[in-house]
Amino acid sequence: MRFAQRNLKLFFRDRTAVLFSLMGAIIVIALYILFLGDVWTDSLDVEGSRYLMDSWIMSGVLAITSITATMGAFGTFVDDRAKGIIRDFNASPVKKYEMAGGYILSTFIIGIIMSLVALIFAEAYIVASGGEFLSAVNMLKVLGIMLLSVISSSALVFFIVSFFHTTQSFATASTILGTLIGFITGVFIPIGALPSVIQWVVMIFPVSHSALLFRQVFMEAPMSASFAGAPSNVIADFNHEMGVTFTYGNFTPGFEFSIVVLIITAALFYILAILNLSRKNKV
Repeated sequence: MRFAQRNLKLFFRDRTAVLFSLMGAIIVIALYILFLGDVWTDSLDVEGSRYLMDSWIMSGVLAITSITATMGAFGTFVDDRAKGIIRDFNASPVKKYEMAGGYILSTFIIGIIMSLVALIFAEAYIVASGGEFLSAVNMLKVLGIMLLSVISSSALVFFIVSFFHTTQSFATASTILGTLIGFITGVFIPIGALPSVIQWVVMIFPVSHSALLFRQVFMEAPMSASFAGAPSNVIADFNHEMGVTFTYGNFTPGFEFSIVVLIITAALFYILAILNLSRKNKV
Protein backbone atom coordinates (compact mmCIF):
# COMPACT_ATOMS: atom_id res chain seq x y z
CA MET A 1 0.00 0.00 0.00
CA ARG A 2 2.87 2.37 0.76
CA PHE A 3 4.31 1.75 -2.68
CA ALA A 4 0.96 2.69 -4.21
CA GLN A 5 0.87 5.84 -2.08
CA ARG A 6 4.30 6.76 -3.39
CA ASN A 7 3.05 6.43 -6.97
CA LEU A 8 -0.05 8.49 -6.24
CA LYS A 9 2.01 11.31 -4.77
CA LEU A 10 4.34 11.34 -7.77
CA PHE A 11 1.45 11.47 -10.22
CA PHE A 12 -0.61 14.22 -8.59
CA ARG A 13 2.52 16.27 -7.92
CA ASP A 14 3.08 16.48 -11.66
CA ARG A 15 0.35 18.81 -12.91
CA THR A 16 1.34 18.22 -16.52
CA ALA A 17 0.78 14.48 -16.13
CA VAL A 18 -2.63 15.12 -14.59
CA LEU A 19 -3.58 17.44 -17.44
CA PHE A 20 -2.43 15.07 -20.16
CA SER A 21 -4.29 12.19 -18.52
CA LEU A 22 -7.48 14.10 -19.35
CA MET A 23 -6.33 15.28 -22.77
CA GLY A 24 -8.46 12.85 -24.75
CA ALA A 25 -11.59 13.89 -22.88
CA ILE A 26 -10.70 17.58 -23.18
CA ILE A 27 -10.31 17.26 -26.96
CA VAL A 28 -13.71 15.58 -27.28
CA ILE A 29 -15.45 18.17 -25.11
CA ALA A 30 -13.81 21.09 -26.95
CA LEU A 31 -14.76 19.74 -30.38
CA TYR A 32 -18.32 19.04 -29.25
CA ILE A 33 -18.87 22.46 -27.69
CA LEU A 34 -17.22 24.40 -30.51
CA PHE A 35 -18.28 22.43 -33.59
CA LEU A 36 -19.98 19.07 -33.37
CA GLY A 37 -22.72 19.76 -30.82
CA ASP A 38 -24.84 22.08 -32.95
CA VAL A 39 -24.31 19.98 -36.08
CA TRP A 40 -25.50 16.74 -34.48
CA THR A 41 -28.34 18.40 -32.58
CA ASP A 42 -29.67 20.17 -35.67
CA SER A 43 -29.50 16.94 -37.68
CA LEU A 44 -31.94 15.22 -35.28
CA ASP A 45 -35.57 16.06 -35.81
CA VAL A 46 -36.76 14.88 -32.39
CA GLU A 47 -37.85 16.54 -29.19
CA GLY A 48 -35.06 17.11 -26.67
CA SER A 49 -32.30 16.48 -29.20
CA ARG A 50 -29.81 18.58 -27.22
CA TYR A 51 -30.32 16.54 -24.06
CA LEU A 52 -30.03 13.37 -26.12
CA MET A 53 -26.77 14.31 -27.81
CA ASP A 54 -25.24 15.80 -24.65
CA SER A 55 -25.85 12.47 -22.94
CA TRP A 56 -24.32 10.64 -25.90
CA ILE A 57 -21.12 12.68 -26.01
CA MET A 58 -20.59 12.65 -22.24
CA SER A 59 -20.89 8.87 -22.24
CA GLY A 60 -17.98 8.81 -24.65
CA VAL A 61 -16.02 11.23 -22.48
CA LEU A 62 -16.29 8.87 -19.50
CA ALA A 63 -15.11 5.91 -21.57
CA ILE A 64 -12.17 7.87 -22.98
CA THR A 65 -11.16 9.14 -19.54
CA SER A 66 -10.87 5.59 -18.22
CA ILE A 67 -8.06 4.80 -20.66
CA THR A 68 -6.29 8.16 -20.96
CA ALA A 69 -6.18 8.57 -17.17
CA THR A 70 -4.72 5.10 -16.66
CA MET A 71 -2.24 5.72 -19.47
CA GLY A 72 -1.05 8.83 -17.68
CA ALA A 73 -0.89 7.00 -14.36
CA PHE A 74 1.42 4.32 -15.75
CA GLY A 75 3.89 7.08 -16.62
CA THR A 76 5.41 6.57 -13.18
CA PHE A 77 6.09 2.93 -14.02
CA VAL A 78 7.77 3.79 -17.33
CA ASP A 79 9.77 6.57 -15.68
CA ASP A 80 10.99 4.17 -12.99
CA ARG A 81 12.10 1.71 -15.67
CA ALA A 82 13.84 4.39 -17.73
CA LYS A 83 15.76 5.76 -14.74
CA GLY A 84 16.67 2.32 -13.39
CA ILE A 85 14.72 2.92 -10.18
CA ILE A 86 13.08 -0.47 -10.51
CA ARG A 87 16.52 -2.11 -10.28
CA ASP A 88 17.03 -0.32 -6.97
CA PHE A 89 13.66 -1.61 -5.76
CA ASN A 90 14.62 -5.13 -6.85
CA ALA A 91 17.68 -4.89 -4.62
CA SER A 92 15.52 -3.78 -1.68
CA PRO A 93 13.28 -5.89 0.59
CA VAL A 94 10.25 -4.87 -1.52
CA LYS A 95 8.75 -7.97 -3.12
CA LYS A 96 8.15 -7.99 -6.87
CA TYR A 97 4.46 -8.75 -6.43
CA GLU A 98 4.22 -5.77 -4.06
CA MET A 99 5.77 -3.54 -6.70
CA ALA A 100 3.48 -4.79 -9.46
CA GLY A 101 0.49 -4.52 -7.14
CA GLY A 102 1.49 -0.99 -6.16
CA TYR A 103 1.64 0.18 -9.76
CA ILE A 104 -1.69 -1.47 -10.59
CA LEU A 105 -3.46 -0.22 -7.46
CA SER A 106 -2.26 3.37 -7.84
CA THR A 107 -3.26 3.36 -11.52
CA PHE A 108 -6.71 2.03 -10.65
CA ILE A 109 -7.19 4.71 -7.97
CA ILE A 110 -6.05 7.46 -10.35
CA GLY A 111 -8.38 6.14 -13.04
CA ILE A 112 -11.33 6.20 -10.65
CA ILE A 113 -10.53 9.69 -9.35
CA MET A 114 -10.18 11.18 -12.82
CA SER A 115 -13.31 9.36 -14.03
CA LEU A 116 -15.27 10.79 -11.10
CA VAL A 117 -14.05 14.26 -12.05
CA ALA A 118 -15.25 13.61 -15.60
CA LEU A 119 -18.61 12.33 -14.29
CA ILE A 120 -19.16 15.47 -12.20
CA PHE A 121 -18.37 17.64 -15.20
CA ALA A 122 -20.61 15.55 -17.48
CA GLU A 123 -23.58 15.80 -15.13
CA ALA A 124 -23.04 19.52 -14.62
CA TYR A 125 -22.81 20.14 -18.38
CA ILE A 126 -25.92 18.09 -19.18
CA VAL A 127 -28.01 19.85 -16.53
CA ALA A 128 -26.67 23.30 -17.45
CA SER A 129 -27.71 22.63 -21.06
CA GLY A 130 -31.28 21.80 -20.06
CA GLY A 131 -31.01 18.09 -19.29
CA GLU A 132 -31.62 16.19 -16.07
CA PHE A 133 -29.50 14.52 -13.42
CA LEU A 134 -29.21 10.75 -13.56
CA SER A 135 -31.61 8.90 -11.32
CA ALA A 136 -30.15 7.25 -8.21
CA VAL A 137 -30.44 3.81 -9.79
CA ASN A 138 -28.74 4.89 -13.00
CA MET A 139 -26.03 6.70 -11.07
CA LEU A 140 -25.21 3.43 -9.29
CA LYS A 141 -25.10 1.70 -12.68
CA VAL A 142 -22.73 4.35 -14.00
CA LEU A 143 -20.42 3.93 -11.00
CA GLY A 144 -20.40 0.17 -11.50
CA ILE A 145 -19.59 0.56 -15.20
CA MET A 146 -16.89 3.04 -14.25
CA LEU A 147 -15.18 0.52 -11.97
CA LEU A 148 -15.26 -2.14 -14.66
CA SER A 149 -14.14 0.29 -17.35
CA VAL A 150 -11.13 1.48 -15.34
CA ILE A 151 -10.11 -2.08 -14.48
CA SER A 152 -10.33 -3.15 -18.12
CA SER A 153 -8.58 -0.06 -19.47
CA SER A 154 -5.78 -0.25 -16.91
CA ALA A 155 -5.13 -3.88 -17.88
CA LEU A 156 -4.95 -2.98 -21.55
CA VAL A 157 -2.65 -0.04 -20.87
CA PHE A 158 -0.48 -2.11 -18.50
CA PHE A 159 0.14 -4.57 -21.31
CA ILE A 160 1.00 -1.78 -23.75
CA VAL A 161 3.44 0.00 -21.42
CA SER A 162 5.13 -3.29 -20.50
CA PHE A 163 6.96 -2.90 -23.84
CA PHE A 164 8.19 0.65 -23.18
CA HIS A 165 11.66 1.35 -21.82
CA THR A 166 11.95 5.10 -22.37
CA THR A 167 9.84 8.09 -21.47
CA GLN A 168 10.09 9.28 -25.07
CA SER A 169 8.37 6.19 -26.44
CA PHE A 170 5.74 6.44 -23.72
CA ALA A 171 5.09 10.11 -24.48
CA THR A 172 4.73 9.34 -28.18
CA ALA A 173 2.28 6.51 -27.50
CA SER A 174 0.29 8.69 -25.10
CA THR A 175 -0.01 11.43 -27.71
CA ILE A 176 -1.13 8.97 -30.39
CA LEU A 177 -3.63 7.35 -28.05
CA GLY A 178 -5.05 10.68 -26.90
CA THR A 179 -5.51 11.76 -30.52
CA LEU A 180 -7.01 8.53 -31.89
CA ILE A 181 -9.10 7.37 -28.94
CA GLY A 182 -12.09 9.47 -29.99
CA PHE A 183 -12.14 7.81 -33.40
CA ILE A 184 -11.64 4.19 -32.32
CA THR A 185 -14.40 4.45 -29.73
CA GLY A 186 -16.92 5.97 -32.15
CA VAL A 187 -17.08 9.31 -30.32
CA PHE A 188 -15.78 11.80 -32.90
CA ILE A 189 -17.75 10.12 -35.66
CA PRO A 190 -20.82 7.94 -34.92
CA ILE A 191 -20.11 4.32 -35.75
CA GLY A 192 -22.93 4.17 -38.30
CA ALA A 193 -21.18 6.80 -40.44
CA LEU A 194 -17.97 4.76 -40.67
CA PRO A 195 -17.05 2.18 -43.34
CA SER A 196 -18.00 -1.37 -42.38
CA VAL A 197 -14.37 -2.42 -41.82
CA ILE A 198 -13.77 0.47 -39.42
CA GLN A 199 -17.04 -0.33 -37.67
CA TRP A 200 -15.67 -3.77 -36.86
CA VAL A 201 -12.47 -2.21 -35.51
CA VAL A 202 -14.55 -0.01 -33.21
CA MET A 203 -16.78 -2.88 -32.08
CA ILE A 204 -13.88 -5.15 -31.09
CA PHE A 205 -11.97 -2.41 -29.24
CA PRO A 206 -12.64 -2.95 -25.50
CA VAL A 207 -13.02 0.72 -24.58
CA SER A 208 -15.83 1.01 -27.14
CA HIS A 209 -17.82 -1.41 -25.00
CA SER A 210 -17.34 0.93 -22.03
CA ALA A 211 -18.75 3.75 -24.15
CA LEU A 212 -21.68 1.55 -25.18
CA LEU A 213 -22.54 0.72 -21.57
CA PHE A 214 -22.33 4.36 -20.49
CA ARG A 215 -24.55 5.37 -23.43
CA GLN A 216 -27.24 2.87 -22.58
CA VAL A 217 -27.52 4.28 -19.06
CA PHE A 218 -27.01 7.99 -19.78
CA MET A 219 -29.35 7.98 -22.77
CA GLU A 220 -32.18 5.99 -21.18
CA ALA A 221 -34.16 9.04 -20.04
CA PRO A 222 -33.58 11.31 -23.05
CA MET A 223 -34.37 8.50 -25.50
CA SER A 224 -37.62 7.75 -23.72
CA ALA A 225 -38.62 11.39 -24.23
CA SER A 226 -37.21 11.87 -27.73
CA PHE A 227 -38.52 8.61 -29.21
CA ALA A 228 -41.82 8.31 -27.35
CA GLY A 229 -44.22 6.49 -29.67
CA ALA A 230 -41.59 5.97 -32.38
CA PRO A 231 -41.56 2.63 -34.26
CA SER A 232 -39.12 0.04 -32.91
CA ASN A 233 -37.17 -0.06 -36.19
CA VAL A 234 -36.52 3.70 -35.97
CA ILE A 235 -35.15 3.30 -32.45
CA ALA A 236 -33.05 0.30 -33.52
CA ASP A 237 -31.59 2.24 -36.45
CA PHE A 238 -30.69 5.16 -34.19
CA ASN A 239 -29.08 2.83 -31.63
CA HIS A 240 -26.96 1.22 -34.32
CA GLU A 241 -26.02 4.54 -35.92
CA MET A 242 -24.88 6.09 -32.64
CA GLY A 243 -23.24 3.04 -31.12
CA VAL A 244 -25.83 2.53 -28.38
CA THR A 245 -25.90 -1.08 -29.53
CA PHE A 246 -23.39 -3.08 -31.60
CA THR A 247 -24.46 -5.45 -34.36
CA TYR A 248 -22.17 -8.25 -35.49
CA GLY A 249 -23.74 -9.49 -38.69
CA ASN A 250 -27.22 -10.57 -37.62
CA PHE A 251 -26.27 -10.71 -33.94
CA THR A 252 -27.09 -7.76 -31.67
CA PRO A 253 -25.89 -8.63 -28.14
CA GLY A 254 -27.33 -7.16 -24.98
CA PHE A 255 -25.92 -5.20 -22.05
CA GLU A 256 -24.36 -8.31 -20.50
CA PHE A 257 -22.21 -9.05 -23.56
CA SER A 258 -20.20 -5.84 -23.18
CA ILE A 259 -19.73 -6.52 -19.47
CA VAL A 260 -18.28 -9.94 -20.29
CA VAL A 261 -15.99 -8.36 -22.92
CA LEU A 262 -14.58 -5.93 -20.33
CA ILE A 263 -14.08 -8.68 -17.74
CA ILE A 264 -12.26 -10.90 -20.24
CA THR A 265 -10.16 -7.93 -21.39
CA ALA A 266 -9.12 -7.17 -17.81
CA ALA A 267 -8.15 -10.78 -17.02
CA LEU A 268 -6.41 -11.42 -20.36
CA PHE A 269 -4.28 -8.30 -20.53
CA TYR A 270 -3.24 -8.33 -16.87
CA ILE A 271 -1.99 -11.87 -17.38
CA LEU A 272 -0.20 -10.96 -20.62
CA ALA A 273 1.41 -7.90 -19.03
CA ILE A 274 2.66 -9.84 -16.02
CA LEU A 275 4.00 -12.63 -18.25
CA ASN A 276 5.79 -10.09 -20.44
CA LEU A 277 7.38 -8.33 -17.49
CA SER A 278 8.29 -11.60 -15.79
CA ARG A 279 9.96 -12.79 -18.99
CA LYS A 280 12.04 -9.64 -19.07
CA ASN A 281 12.54 -9.76 -15.29
CA LYS A 282 11.59 -6.07 -15.05
CA VAL A 283 9.23 -6.21 -12.07
